[in-house]
Amino acid sequence: MSKPAVTELLQAAVDAVKGTERPGQAAMAEAVAEAVDAGRHLLVQAGTGTGKSLGYLVPALAHGERVVVATATLALQRQLVERDLPRTVEALHPQLRRRPEFAMLKGRSNYLCLHRMHEGVPQEEEDGLFDPFESATPTSKLGQDLLRLRDWSDETETGDRDDLKPGVSDRAWAQVSVSSRECLGASKCAYGAECFAEAARERAKLAEVIVTNHALLAIDAIEGAPVLPGHEVLIVDEAHELVSRVTGVATGELTPGAVNRAMRRVAKLVDEKAADQLQTAAETFERLMELALPGRLEKVPEDLQYALMALRDAGRTCLSALGNTRDKSVQDEDAVRKQAKASVENVHDVAERILEGSEFDVIWYERHERFGASLRVAPLSVSGLLREKLFADRSVVLTSATLKLGGDFNGVGASLGLAPEGLGDEEGDAAAETPPWKGLDVGSPFDYRKQGILYVAKHLANPGREPQRTDMLDELTELVEAAGGRTLGLFSSMRAARSAAEELRGRLGLPILLQGEETLGELIRRFAEDAETCLFGTLSLWQGVDVPGPNCQLVVMDRVPFPRPDDPLMSARQKAVEEAGGNGFMAVAATHAALLMAQGAGRLVRATGDRGVVAVLDPRLERARYGGFLRASMPDFWYTTDRNQVRRSLAAIDEGVKRG
Repeated sequence: MSKPAVTELLQAAVDAVKGTERPGQAAMAEAVAEAVDAGRHLLVQAGTGTGKSLGYLVPALAHGERVVVATATLALQRQLVERDLPRTVEALHPQLRRRPEFAMLKGRSNYLCLHRMHEGVPQEEEDGLFDPFESATPTSKLGQDLLRLRDWSDETETGDRDDLKPGVSDRAWAQVSVSSRECLGASKCAYGAECFAEAARERAKLAEVIVTNHALLAIDAIEGAPVLPGHEVLIVDEAHELVSRVTGVATGELTPGAVNRAMRRVAKLVDEKAADQLQTAAETFERLMELALPGRLEKVPEDLQYALMALRDAGRTCLSALGNTRDKSVQDEDAVRKQAKASVENVHDVAERILEGSEFDVIWYERHERFGASLRVAPLSVSGLLREKLFADRSVVLTSATLKLGGDFNGVGASLGLAPEGLGDEEGDAAAETPPWKGLDVGSPFDYRKQGILYVAKHLANPGREPQRTDMLDELTELVEAAGGRTLGLFSSMRAARSAAEELRGRLGLPILLQGEETLGELIRRFAEDAETCLFGTLSLWQGVDVPGPNCQLVVMDRVPFPRPDDPLMSARQKAVEEAGGNGFMAVAATHAALLMAQGAGRLVRATGDRGVVAVLDPRLERARYGGFLRASMPDFWYTTDRNQVRRSLAAIDEGVKRG
């Protein structure tokens, strides 16, 4: 019996969700089916409203082999597991004659640990010997969270933190969860048979479709020991986020707090000499970090080298001592030992990595007002890692609404370790080193030129380093006034967002919400419910707001969102491209800005009836040589620099909504 055509299957799935067939979705489904059947790699740009989830789920399910779907956001993971997959599986059953199983799998620390819940957290000396559940007063926020977690542990079927509504603080969750390094292992744990994380893994082993996140995908690639079951097809949704998520997983950090915590945890389990060695090294490191100035360390200074050698050697001594001793007087020794080992291993491994001084790593100091100084190390690039680990032995489909930057896929492809499109097919070394791939832009169901305007305020002065741009604030005030509110303000820094919110609250009688003054979910809900309300904020708003309809008709960007000039990792990446003979600014800074601007502009049109303006209050988008590259990365809105035209358009849209 021949396989049913992917177009027929897609139609059945679309009917099941009471949707309408879209040409872009059909083109995507056919391209994914072709790539998966041929074992090839595909990059698909599918604009908002295409229905890309069905565009890859239908051909993936039809293929019949195990598929991993990795996404960046919790919202999309939930949508796939709770809505899209159940409906699609049911809709395809008559033609496929099977109901593929699906499951969600996350990192271990996302699941409640029953051992921690019932035995308590191994305590540090300075904390005193007490059960956090008993000591946290029921009236405190921590106490309330812990009591609610205890009740929830008896009723939850998944133990998944994201199923707990409302959520709890990170501090509370840390009392009831463990990292993979801290876990005792199912065979050694008294609660192994009931373990939520192990149950999730078992479900994943039996599933044909596994939904996970970019972070777990990165851990699976980096750490060597496989976390995900073997699979023939990998689909990466929200793929524009993948490089930054993989970089985050591959970044190591040392802080005085983490070193002292490791010291306290291991002290009760090793001999006095080993404990003293780590304490001395910790004190030296802490003194050094008090003087640390933020910025990149091109070369590790001598005093830091000595401090790191001391930490590495003391860590090694403690790890050896841990393996040679048992102390039955320590309550719940296995858990205490595992937690201590995990903490010391991290200190040892990061210190050793920095001392190795790989040319492929970037090392820098960071200083936070609240958390103090930290020493960090991250890969200069993750492209080699992704090329080697991601694209071997399976078909990979990467999709997002923003993968074409400046008009082609090559910028994103390069960040993933891919040669320019078509070159991987050539004979010789290039073919061996870089897997062949194809790029496909299936467009969007929206008529961007009729639905939106891209306005660049070319009369303004170029933004400088000063936080207060008076001409920009005047322009912003006039635009928000013309729109009657309905404004999402996307700012390049929290300081700029705060300054604009305070200024416009004084000038206009409109409610202006500011990121950080309430939870993000609550802010977006209030913004979506009231037409006159504006919402101002930074990075998470550039990508995380989905407000179709008339309440978001003006999206403002205060400036082109280049990385900060003092960002050590971005600066190092830019310099490396230049030293290799490339254009570092275009490859790193402009590509970073293009991705954010494409995402930010995508907040405007979320449905076929949406109308509005994206206003960029930075004349460089019009005047600078790279302006064309950035504009080509954004939706194809009607373009203007005429400020009066834009005010009239905003006022007309506002009037039309009020009348309508």
